[in-house]
Amino acid sequence: NAVLFNLLFIKYIRQQNCVLGDSLTVLRSPPYVTFQDGQWPISGEKVPDLVALTMGFSIREDLDWPGLAAGSLFQRPRANALIVVRGLDTLDFPKNISSYPLENPVPFTLDSVANTVHTLFADSTPVVLQLAPSEERLYMMGMANTVFEDLPVTLQQIRGRLSQDGSVLTSLPLISLSRNNEADLLFLSEVQVLYDISALLQKHKHLAKDPAPDLYSLELAGLEEIVRRYGTDSPQFADATRILTSALQKFADDVANVYANNAVVEVVTVKTFEAPLTRKSRSILQTTNEGSLYNLAYKYDYDYAVVFNIVLWLMIVLALAVIVISYNLWNMDPGYDSIIYRMTNQKIRLD
Repeated sequence: NAVLFNLLFIKYIRQQNCVLGDSLTVLRSPPYVTFQDGQWPISGEKVPDLVALTMGFSIREDLDWPGLAAGSLFQRPRANALIVVRGLDTLDFPKNISSYPLENPVPFTLDSVANTVHTLFADSTPVVLQLAPSEERLYMMGMANTVFEDLPVTLQQIRGRLSQDGSVLTSLPLISLSRNNEADLLFLSEVQVLYDISALLQKHKHLAKDPAPDLYSLELAGLEEIVRRYGTDSPQFADATRILTSALQKFADDVANVYANNAVVEVVTVKTFEAPLTRKSRSILQTTNEGSLYNLAYKYDYDYAVVFNIVLWLMIVLALAVIVISYNLWNMDPGYDSIIYRMTNQKIRLD
């Protein structure tokens, strides 16, 4: 029965892949962030702009995409979590959620959104966690509270976490997946990271009360290793897809619960990117304001021209006001323009 179920599940996934292709799925969103029903395709390079708009930030160019409706001017989500799943075109999520085709699946990052968060909320401590495959397979970067400093990052650390009590090896039905296989361990390690982040957020709910919005960007490549080793017709692929779908839904529910339904959770499923993306790993607590070798100043962002014009014209208006007021005071007739001197002058005449 289990083998028959896996074969039917694989057939269903293939049918969905043929129809939809790579996709962007919105698992959770607050009531004031509205995603329209429809099959409007969105380009992969526009996904960071979409995340920025959902968080209430401005972007360089207008996003000509009808899937996102105009939101409230007075409310913005407390967090945004974007999970990129490599290795398949789509996942079997419920039908009552919004899903859109993804065109031009080029590699992208949310670095621009993270920089905006750090710039606008420099006095706060926003949570910015980014996980992506690298030469070390897993790493995290960004500025976060010390809550996440013990989170396992490298593959060796996560292997140690898998051997502890309460890991996914003991709580999930692995069925055809093996804890002794490299590809299976990589996939399970990424699922373990999802569970650990959810557990930390549930334990430290005060992070959601910070005035700065939080950003989570997770890229999972474990399923791609499963496909490369076993293929899409294998029971390992069916079991891994089922486990990942359940883990993503749980992660979305936990994030929405911690942020009181004021968070947006999106999942991007892409079979393969058109070009590789290489990144350098950094520490989880490393700040974005790193000193350069030559002690150079910070780069100006696209808001610099707006701020410069506001300051410039305000200074010009104030300078002209000071000149006009000074000129009128200098040429004022004390006996005619001032009631104080006028009364004094009349008293002198009477005396």
